[in-house]
Amino acid sequence: MKKLFFLPILFISTFTFAQMGEQFPDMEGNSLTDELISIPDATKGKYTLVGVAFSKKAEDDLKSWFQPIYEAYVMEADPNALIPEMKPDVNVVFIPMFTGLKRGASKAATKKMQEGIDEKLHPNVMVYSGSMSDYDDILGLEDKELPYFFVLDKAGKIIYATDGKASNKKLNDIDELVNEF
Repeated sequence: MKKLFFLPILFISTFTFAQMGEQFPDMEGNSLTDELISIPDATKGKYTLVGVAFSKKAEDDLKSWFQPIYEAYVMEADPNALIPEMKPDVNVVFIPMFTGLKRGASKAATKKMQEGIDEKLHPNVMVYSGSMSDYDDILGLEDKELPYFFVLDKAGKIIYATDGKASNKKLNDIDELVNEF
């Protein structure tokens, strides 16, 4: 029983720490507003939250991050509020990845995302269509059924990594990181 408990802990540790301190690999794609985005070049100088998904299931789980991240970091604070809200100045990019045979479906999927995702998030969704090999090892992308979420420092290095649906703990961890710096 102890061995069974140890293996998941080892896997989680390997994923979480495999990318820490690594430069986020160069990735280029178009936003849902058809703007070219290049990560990490376009995001340097600010902390950046990056969500990545490869499959329909992973994309559905990635959507669990949209609203809380939008409210915490993208949505403009109410200028008429009694106590003005101070939000950290961070970049936010959600990346559905189309690799292998799925690359051919990227245009149709982009249209579907433009219709199904709130327009306020369109500048923050970057569609990637290309090879997966450059990202598997550096980002530790083991399970294609899970979304992965990274926090990059101002130089584009990975300072936090997690996977799966958004949770209060994960969101609090991210909030502490971006507010700490």
